[in-house]
Amino acid sequence: MVPSQEHRPSTPAIAGIVNVTPDSFSDGGRYLDPAQAIEHARTLMQAGASLIDLGPSSSHPDATDVTSDVEIERLEPVVTALREEGIAFGVDSFETATQRFALARGAHWLNDIHGFSDESFWDELADASCDLVVMHAIQARGRATREEVDADAIVDRMLGFFEKRLRGLGDAGVAPDRILLDPGMGFFLGASPEPSIAALRALPRLRETFGCRVLISVSRKSFLGAICETEGVPRAIEERLPATLAAELFAARMGVDWIRTHDVKSLADALHTTARLEKV
Repeated sequence: MVPSQEHRPSTPAIAGIVNVTPDSFSDGGRYLDPAQAIEHARTLMQAGASLIDLGPSSSHPDATDVTSDVEIERLEPVVTALREEGIAFGVDSFETATQRFALARGAHWLNDIHGFSDESFWDELADASCDLVVMHAIQARGRATREEVDADAIVDRMLGFFEKRLRGLGDAGVAPDRILLDPGMGFFLGASPEPSIAALRALPRLRETFGCRVLISVSRKSFLGAICETEGVPRAIEERLPATLAAELFAARMGVDWIRTHDVKSLADALHTTARLEKV
């Protein structure tokens, strides 16, 4: 399971994103080389991350599909190095073979954008000890798409998905305290910003309904660029840090337990400053 960390509701733990891919939407190609990925993981841990979330394939709408063999090939040298250095890591993949590889290599969590849709794998998940990030997405399988979604219906859809999935995982023997709920953000909820905004506002309801820990990942996502557009032109990826921090701090105020982000140092400083200002 993820290493324990004492933190107040306003100061969630941070998962640092390292994408070992050529085509991730914001950092594709930067950390495809294992040495660069390992060094970046070290940097993020020093900046305040409690865990490194490794992405072996991209899931944005314009990405290229890859096999689990490719994912594992990308992960192997990085995972080996992080284990040797005692750095906690998780793996972000919906491929069962990749998840099985990650379990065998001591991953602290598995992060699945489809919330572990492979029911044949649930018994193995129940026998494991790592945490499970169960994400909700409007897509049943594969990468994110660009779909128009009714923002007024997204929260009920999300709650219905989690109710069904948690029941299935629970019946298979997965303990609730191993589960983190991720409502999904950006294209995983729809093409416009409104569904993501609605999901962020519903974070307290998510916790109250299921009693599980909650993770949020809004980092650099397109809906933030759309919110801050100027004359119809969305903010470019490199211009989304202020909007990202605003959304992450909002999520912290809503009581999330984990925030998954690219910009660990900026978030860690923002959370630390907020905690100091709020200290009685």
